Amino acid sequence: MKPEIDIRRIGEKGRELFKRISEELKADYRGKYVVIEVDSGDYFIGATGVEAGKKAREKYPDKIFFQGKIGYRAAVSFKGR
Repeated sequence: MKPEIDIRRIGEKGRELFKRISEELKADYRGKYVVIEVDSGDYFIGATGVEAGKKAREKYPDKIFFQGKIGYRAAVSFKGR
């Protein structure tokens, strides 16, 4: 049986780590996606969230990740009519 996943902890720790690394990544990777494994602090960059997620899953196949878009407040946005 798999242990229960604490999504709130992943979100809080992910936002903290994202804030910490995003400034240093912004110059070279603005507009790219970053996926963070919050327990190790390892992060993976890709042109899309899927690309970054694939890289992360290669190293951490059983983990849940935090995702952000470098240089933006939100990874995804939706426009209304």
